[in-house]
Amino acid sequence: MIMRRLSMGGAVMLGLLLLYFSATVRAETAPTTPTPVDPISVTAKTDIETCLDCHGYQGFAVPTGKTGESPKRALHVQSKSFKKSVHAKVKCVSCHVDIKQMPHKDNVERSVDCVSCHKELSDKDREEAQVEVHVTRNLTHSMVGLPSTVPRVQKSKLDTNATHYLASIHAQPNKDNPDKLNATCWDCHGEHTIFPMKGASKDSFRINSPETCGGCHQKQLKEYTQSVHGAPVKRYGKLEPAVCSDCHTAHKISVVEEDTAKLTITENCGTCHEEYYKSYSETYHGQIVNLGYTHTAKCHDCHSPHDTHKADDPLSMIHKNNILKTCQECHEDATEGYLTFYPHGTTHDYERFPEMWIVSKFMISLLVGVFLFFWAHSLLWYFREKKEFDNGHQLAIRLEENGDPMKQGQYITRFTKGWMIAHLVLAIAVMTLVITGTTVLFANSFWAPVVMKLLGGAEIAAIIHRIAAVTFAAIFFGHLYVIFRKIHTDNKDHGIKFEWFGPHSLLPRLQDGRDFIAMCKWFFEKGPRPVFDRWTYWEKFDYWAPFWGMFIIGCSGLLLWFPSFFGSFMPGWVFNVATIIHGEEAFLAAVFLFTVHFFNCHFRPEKFPVDVVMFTGSMPLDEFKHERKVEYDRLVETGELDQYLVGAPSPKLNQYSRYLGFALIGIGVIELILVLLGFLQDILN
Repeated sequence: MIMRRLSMGGAVMLGLLLLYFSATVRAETAPTTPTPVDPISVTAKTDIETCLDCHGYQGFAVPTGKTGESPKRALHVQSKSFKKSVHAKVKCVSCHVDIKQMPHKDNVERSVDCVSCHKELSDKDREEAQVEVHVTRNLTHSMVGLPSTVPRVQKSKLDTNATHYLASIHAQPNKDNPDKLNATCWDCHGEHTIFPMKGASKDSFRINSPETCGGCHQKQLKEYTQSVHGAPVKRYGKLEPAVCSDCHTAHKISVVEEDTAKLTITENCGTCHEEYYKSYSETYHGQIVNLGYTHTAKCHDCHSPHDTHKADDPLSMIHKNNILKTCQECHEDATEGYLTFYPHGTTHDYERFPEMWIVSKFMISLLVGVFLFFWAHSLLWYFREKKEFDNGHQLAIRLEENGDPMKQGQYITRFTKGWMIAHLVLAIAVMTLVITGTTVLFANSFWAPVVMKLLGGAEIAAIIHRIAAVTFAAIFFGHLYVIFRKIHTDNKDHGIKFEWFGPHSLLPRLQDGRDFIAMCKWFFEKGPRPVFDRWTYWEKFDYWAPFWGMFIIGCSGLLLWFPSFFGSFMPGWVFNVATIIHGEEAFLAAVFLFTVHFFNCHFRPEKFPVDVVMFTGSMPLDEFKHERKVEYDRLVETGELDQYLVGAPSPKLNQYSRYLGFALIGIGVIELILVLLGFLQDILN
C-alpha cells in the first residue's frame, strides 16, 4: 500500500518537472517584449480599499533608481491610523489629483490638492474676488489653485486657513531650494494620520507643535525649551503656556523681520498677558505699535522672543542687572534713571504706582472742574442772549440810545497786524499739535491709524509735532519780548507809566470779578447786561491759558522729547507722570479751545457763524460801543477815539477773512469730533 502511494507521488512529481522544463523552454523562445497590460482607469469614485490593496502593506515601496537595489521610496500608509483620521472618508484621489490610472504613470510630477476642501471659496466668489488661479504639478507644492494675488487680498470671503497659508512665508519657495516650499501642509499636520482638533488629539497636537516647528527652526526650539513658556510644555506637558502658534499664528505666518509679524506677535502677547498689554498700550511705545508702526519697543524687544524668562530670573532681559542694557539697545545713552521707569505703570494701582495715581486723579479733577464751569457759563450765556434775540432786541435797536445813533460804516482798530499774524500762526500751530498729538493719545480709536497714515507715518508726525511745538514756543516767547519791550520803551521814551492793573493790562483785577458777578445776574435776569472795558474776564482767561499750557504741556513735552538728558538727573517715574500730564492737558486744551473759546468768539448768537475781527483787525463802531462801552466812553472823554477810527475793510479782505475764519473753525470742529470720539472709545473699552 505504501509502495503504491510512493509510486503515485513520484508520478505527480515527474509530471510537475516536465511542466516546469516545458515552460522554461517556451520562455526562452518567446519574444523579449512583454505583452502590454491595459491600465485600469482611476476616477473620483475609486474606493479607498482599492488603493490600500497596495499601499496598505507594511514596507510597500518603490526604488528611486533604475534597479531594485537603489534606495526605496516608502509608499506605505498605516491603514488603521488613517481610518481614524479626519480624512478617513475622503477618497485618496481627492487629494492625489494627479493619479489617473493603475498602474500609475511614470515620470509624472506628483501633486497634492489641499485647497479644494479647505479654501471654502466657490468658483463664483473666486471670480468676483479676481483671484488668478495657477495650477501646480510639483510634488513639493501642497496645494493647487494657488492664488498669486492672495497676499494683497483683504476680503472677508478669502478669510480661510488655505488663503492665509498661501499668503504666508511657509508657502513661499525656499531660498536654498527654489523648487521646494518652506513648509507644506503635511509638514505641520502630518500626511495621512491627521486627527480632529478636539479632545486628546487637540491637546496632543498642541503639546507637540513646538517639536513640529523645531524640525525647521532648531535654534528657536532650543531657546524656547528653556524659556518660561517652553519649559512647562516640554517637561510637564502643560497646555496653558504659549506655543509657537499662539505667538506666530497657525497659518498667517509672515517674515519675522516684517512689520506684519512684529505687530501680530505683539498683539498676541496680549491674549495671555491682558493686563500688561493694556498698560503697555497706554505708553508711547504701545501707542505707536497700536497705530501700526514698529520702530518703538515691543514685547519681544524687552522680554526676548523665544528665550523668555521671569523678571526675577538672572537670565531675563528685564532683570535688575540687565534692564539698563536692554534699554540701551534703543536708547543708546540711557542712564540709571531709566531703571525706575514704569514700562507697565497704571493709574489704577496706588500701592505700586502712587505718583501716577495721584497725578491722574488731579488731572481728572481739573478736567471735570474746568469743563463743568465753562460749559455751564456758555450754556447760560447762549440761552440768555438767544432770548433777547427772540424778543426782538437787536443790536441796531439797542444802540440807538440817548437819541445818538452811530454813523454807519465807521470802524475802530482793535488789533494790529502783529497781533493778527501772531494769532494766525499760533492757531495753525495749536491745531497741528492737536491732530498730531491726539492721534497718538487715542491710538486705539478707529480713526487714528487713518489720520496717522495721512500725516505720513508716526515718525513724520513726530517731526511735525515738534516743529509745531517750537513754533508755538517762538510765538509765545516772542510775544512776551514785544510786550516787555513796549512797556520799557513807553516808560523810557514817552514817559508813560504802564499800569499793571489798568484797563490796557491783561492781568486779572477786581473789576473782572465784579463783571463776572454782573454777567451771572444777567444770565438769570437779575440785572442788566454788563458793559466791559478793553478786555473782558473771559478774554483774559483765554490769554492766560497758553501760559498755563506752555508751562504744563511744554515742560512735560520737553521731558518726553529728551528722556536721556533728563533721565541723567531725574527718576524714571517722572516720565510716566509727564506722559499723563502731557496727554490730559492737551485734551483739556483742545476741547476747551474748540468749545468754549469758539463759542465766546464765534458761536454765540451775536457772533454766529464767524467773527472776523481777528482777521481784519477792526470792528464796526456801533458793535464796539455795544460790547466795550467803558472803553468807548473813556476814548470819547480823552479825545482819543478819532485816533482809532478807520474805514471799513475792503470787500475782498472781508470775504477772504470769512473764508479763513470758516476754514479754521471747520478744522477745529473736525478735530473736536475726532478727539471726543477717541475719548469715548477709550472710555467704552
